[in-house]
Amino acid sequence: MSTVESLHFLFKRDLERLAAEIKAYEKEEDLWLLKGEIKNSPGNLALHLVGNLKHFVGHVIGKSDYQRERELEFSSRNVPRVEMVSQIAATKEVVSKTLQEMSPELLEKEYPIQVFGVPYTYATMLIHLSGHLNYHLGQINYHRRLVLNH
Repeated sequence: MSTVESLHFLFKRDLERLAAEIKAYEKEEDLWLLKGEIKNSPGNLALHLVGNLKHFVGHVIGKSDYQRERELEFSSRNVPRVEMVSQIAATKEVVSKTLQEMSPELLEKEYPIQVFGVPYTYATMLIHLSGHLNYHLGQINYHRRLVLNH
């Protein structure tokens, strides 16, 4: 399996896991529950992941016309679960299409946006984005299990 194929597999798997986590909440309103030091709800984290991937993969790499509104990723509230799941599915399609069309040679070139002031290759950026997805996916999973037990 090539590096691009491996990344494609991981993004597909983890976006499916994200949708499954959102669907697994017993009460839809719990997707927006904040407690104590938790500053971002699972709903907002899911919207953030959608915006992040549609921007950095779909727009920057795939040249889509997506315009990110990052502030809304964190300020939107009570977006219906069905809409979030639909957005996750659309993001999976954008990421999949972009990676299927991506040449392996592009992986070693410099990504056009620096992260925290550090130049990344396309490969490094995609690995970074996969890690970011999994970081927030873990937060959502943990939040769901805490809510389930209360």
